[in-house]
Amino acid sequence: MEDKDGPDLSSSRQRVQFSTSESSHGLQDSETCKSWVRIRPTHYSVSLFCSEHISRREDMNRLMFKLGIVCMSMMFYTCQATSNLHPLILVPGNGGNQLEARLTRGYKPSSLFCHWYPIVKQKGGWFRLWFDAGVLLAPFTQCFADRMTLFYDKDLDDYRNAPGVETRVLNFGSTQSLLYLDPNLKRATAYMAPLVESLEEIGYVNGETLFGAPYDFRYGLAAEGHPSKVGSKFLQDLKDLVEKASRNNGGKPVIIVSHSLGGLFVLQLLNKKPLSWRRKYIKHFVAISAPWGGTVEQMTTFASGYTLGVPFVDPLLVREEQRTSESNSWLLPTAKVFGERKLVITPNATYSAHEITQFLNDIGFSRGVYPYTTRILPLTEQLIAPEVPVTCMVGSGVRTPETLFYRENGFDEQPDVVYGDGDGTVNMASLLALEKFWAEEKNQVLKIIRIGGISHTSILQNDSALAEITGEIYSINSHVSRSVV
Repeated sequence: MEDKDGPDLSSSRQRVQFSTSESSHGLQDSETCKSWVRIRPTHYSVSLFCSEHISRREDMNRLMFKLGIVCMSMMFYTCQATSNLHPLILVPGNGGNQLEARLTRGYKPSSLFCHWYPIVKQKGGWFRLWFDAGVLLAPFTQCFADRMTLFYDKDLDDYRNAPGVETRVLNFGSTQSLLYLDPNLKRATAYMAPLVESLEEIGYVNGETLFGAPYDFRYGLAAEGHPSKVGSKFLQDLKDLVEKASRNNGGKPVIIVSHSLGGLFVLQLLNKKPLSWRRKYIKHFVAISAPWGGTVEQMTTFASGYTLGVPFVDPLLVREEQRTSESNSWLLPTAKVFGERKLVITPNATYSAHEITQFLNDIGFSRGVYPYTTRILPLTEQLIAPEVPVTCMVGSGVRTPETLFYRENGFDEQPDVVYGDGDGTVNMASLLALEKFWAEEKNQVLKIIRIGGISHTSILQNDSALAEITGEIYSINSHVSRSVV
């Protein structure tokens, strides 16, 4: 493949660069495997993954990855001091960081089990709400769902927690809560730990040049003229972190690396700040697996509940809680990206992205229509180019829900699915939406890196994918042109 130079802001013309990397490491292709429970943050739910049978070829690939990281590290330390790294901020996806809660007198438990669960709490009554493996046990799943539920307050025109439930996000500014969703189950709940380790290999140091921006992922943002207390505070905190990271590193602009939903928040921040601020503080925006136009899979979540194949968990038990999540509404497919294509088909109706409001009514969630149409819909139609360099890194070649078929029994049963291309969660049209909508933006530098056979979450853990990510970060820091084969 032809070599491509790294993005350059000085260019007066818009450039779209493509790189592809085919990989045989996709977990979905493993023939011999052992199952264990692994958390899938994008849906703050649980999925069954497989551990691959490691072939000799895969062993060699792993060795080459490690050697590549070592060589990259040597180049960094030889050619430039670690202090010359641009500060980097990680912004997680939906369910990608720990969330704590405590119960007050206003809390009304839905069962006797919820009175005392969890038994062990921290000082002040705080406990880990997300993620706690105990919620996989049926008596406690309802307790979890009740405590995660949000309520739209029409008088305030904003979302709030369930009565008697307080929540907080710990360690803002640190990568600590992004590494593992449950520190007691590191292997099963690893999220950004492999990525952070890879970044540390090339010289990044947590709290000095490497930072994390966790948030309450249940909340989203709202269109202009509508309050969004929690989401707006996160954007303010993220802005302050960008400025602090730059200030503490000699004024060097910041690299922001997001995963999934985090990319939507970052783009909103960039769009809200003046161009002078963006060019002063932002070196580069790397968006990994960003669902720019939502996902078809999210319609399953709203219609039937979605547990990603986890046994013993009834999807209808968590469906109501999933519907109330403001950020889940943000991830419904948009007409801007999906157009007229039929996404859900029932014996009596078909729904495209233009009929989301009718879809919400027909599945029995009519109370979600007003906040969706007034707060969310105007927001999702905005994909404004920020005029700072952007790299989109996406998985491809993984079966991804494209059309959902519901039978006569309605939405209380899981649909039959027709699959298309994507990363297993986000459809390719959504992953590559910026390519289409920014094609005429002369002042926008856009680079696309496609990694074959890599899923939505394995992109943060697979050795080949991590090599792509750290390689791109290296290029941004060093201005070395890089081709991806």
